[in-house]
Amino acid sequence: MQTPGARITKKDFTLVIQVEGEADRTVPLDEVSDVVLAGPVSLTTPAVHELLRRDVSVTWMSSGFWYLGSTGREGPKSAVNRTAQYTFAADDARRLAFARELVAAKIRNGRTMLRRNWRGETGERGPVLDRLALLADRTARAETRDGLLGLEGEAAALYFRALPKLFAEPVATMPAFAFERRNRRPPADPVNACLSLAYALLTRTFASATSAVGLDPWKGVYHVERPGRPALALDLIEPFRPLLADSAVLMALNNGELGSDDFVFAAGGCNLTPRSRRTLVAAYERRLDQETTHPAFGYQISMRRLIQVQARLFARFCAGEIPRYPHYVPR
Repeated sequence: MQTPGARITKKDFTLVIQVEGEADRTVPLDEVSDVVLAGPVSLTTPAVHELLRRDVSVTWMSSGFWYLGSTGREGPKSAVNRTAQYTFAADDARRLAFARELVAAKIRNGRTMLRRNWRGETGERGPVLDRLALLADRTARAETRDGLLGLEGEAAALYFRALPKLFAEPVATMPAFAFERRNRRPPADPVNACLSLAYALLTRTFASATSAVGLDPWKGVYHVERPGRPALALDLIEPFRPLLADSAVLMALNNGELGSDDFVFAAGGCNLTPRSRRTLVAAYERRLDQETTHPAFGYQISMRRLIQVQARLFARFCAGEIPRYPHYVPR
């Protein structure tokens, strides 16, 4: 929910969504798995209590969809997983080994995204894919975090320069959706505004999943820890950025769900209108519901459930129960 001034209350076995000027909407509590509130939206105390009893996570975000924190779904009533996580994070050799595989997975998934969805000249695709494959391979020889950052940065520049090649013709020829490079804080154009919102949603999803298994979303391995920054969630989303966030953005743009009138420019930046935010959130939720094959177990699973399983596997990896964390790298 993101409508300013909206109020969510509890009545019997439902949540009631109240928005000024609109009829009340009800949602059965049995159908609620997560609640996400962005901006000045209120949740009554009885509603909070019932969601806590049902172990339903409530995620609090700013109006710009920056993750602020979560209520509920505290995970195991034990510090075992967090203790193992802190021990792992203190081991520089294990951290570097994990970071190498993390960055390699991100680069390879970006390459897969380009390979699967390329709409530009075929001759332009090969050199980009070859360079990304080379950069992914080079991560195994990186000796420091700074070295990995350099490889990741070069791969990101290549990937985002090629991103317009994935746009459908109506989008590619529309001046409003011209895209040259990734920028943020604030995003300067509609495509960057969409990417920023999608990455914020993905961060929220992983922060909730890691908290649910007893991990600390603020204690990172690859990302530097800063106040208010869910560093572990930012770590684990890296391989999923192209496959979930970028994919949702492309889905909304190429399907014509977002148009040039769905964005506002103010204070030197670009943002989505409330309606277009709901549209992109819906596209992201649809992407989470799509099924894939789990990298370790081989069975079909929704992307939403995959993220929850990955959080559990990361906890087991930190504890030394499995030798490697199985990154999601589809072909």
